[in-house]
Amino acid sequence: MRKLTALGLAAVAALAPAAALAQDAAVDVADTGDTAWILISSALVLMMTMPGLTLFYGGLVRAKNFLAVLVQVGAIAAVASMIWVICGYTMAFGHVTNGWLGAGNAWMLIDLGNVREGLTVPESSFALFQLTFAAITPALMAGAWVDRARFGWVIAFCALWGLLVYAPVAHWVWGGGWLAKTMGTLDFAGGIVVHTTAGISALVAAALLGKRQGFPRTLMLPHAPSLTMAGAALLWVGWFGFNGGSALAANDDAASAIINTHMGACAAAMVWLLVERFTVGKPTSVGFATGAVAGLATITPAAGFVSPGAALLIGVVAALVCYPMIQIVKGKLKIDDSLDVFAVHGVGGMVGSLLLAVFLSSDLGGTGYAEGKTMISQLAAQFIGVGVVAVWSAVATALIAVLVSLVLPMRVSEDDEREGLDLASHGERAWEFD
Repeated sequence: MRKLTALGLAAVAALAPAAALAQDAAVDVADTGDTAWILISSALVLMMTMPGLTLFYGGLVRAKNFLAVLVQVGAIAAVASMIWVICGYTMAFGHVTNGWLGAGNAWMLIDLGNVREGLTVPESSFALFQLTFAAITPALMAGAWVDRARFGWVIAFCALWGLLVYAPVAHWVWGGGWLAKTMGTLDFAGGIVVHTTAGISALVAAALLGKRQGFPRTLMLPHAPSLTMAGAALLWVGWFGFNGGSALAANDDAASAIINTHMGACAAAMVWLLVERFTVGKPTSVGFATGAVAGLATITPAAGFVSPGAALLIGVVAALVCYPMIQIVKGKLKIDDSLDVFAVHGVGGMVGSLLLAVFLSSDLGGTGYAEGKTMISQLAAQFIGVGVVAVWSAVATALIAVLVSLVLPMRVSEDDEREGLDLASHGERAWEFD
């Protein structure tokens, strides 16, 4: 009996370390459902960039610049992805230090945890998801300088922009930085981090580049509205991953964000058509596509925080604000933001970030304010977040653009612009002309 007892105690002692190890490992194991959703969302966001954004922008330009836009968007996404792996991710989501930039613990993604702290997904999948955001954000700006920007300048500018504008702002708002922790600024999926940075920077870059030849006297009509519609459709579907994936779990928050995303796009697209009916006489396909994208950009910061009814109202506001802003930028300010990046993405993202503070109220169906916060204090936090990011984006963009231009000229020659960038910059044409 004593021998059996001794053997039993020895067995327990031998198994105890293994049991402890198994228990420790269980704490650090990702949820497979959440992980699968983040991987799918990553693919959807990359689809927004290539082919969604390429077709959306490509259809809006003149035929002689179609390939140039596609190459620019693709190359921007590629270089931004490489920069993100090298050091962008750790600048944005490395260990929090002073609230301004993340620590360098994850450069080249060499020190990723089995599970991202505070989440139920592997840090590698989180880094991948955030990579797709870092890729599409500078690509959005390409619409501001089509027809005239030199390819080399575009790539160098966007590479530095990702490090000096996007990564710091992502840390301030999403990575545990000062705007989120100290000010309480909220941004569910990128109204500030993505659309405000890209929109403000696009406006500054367009102003520095100058107008296209013939602007505004010459009508520069889209050469393929059908491609723009197809691109908008891909953006619309991909945005479900953009906003739904930002819940960072396969749960009710993700479903709510997707419903709200759809409602915002539907409302903005239909109101845009209605506005066109009264202003230009007929609703257009380009108007529908542009309105949908405006609604998507505007609902993005609030997608996981508000009710579907609020999302619908936000979509209505998006169309009513972004539509006249296009006329203000080009007609009043005389800035040739070619494909209306600032008016649609920038203004939409900023408006949505402010409306978030209103519709966050639980009385209006929102998720409610954090402890100690009210509608007024949250609105102040949103104003501070939008204002700081807008100023930083403008100043940094101007500095980067000018410094890069000292080595690589910003703009192609007049002859190259007349000939078209497809042939002048890339030696090929998308279409054959008789």
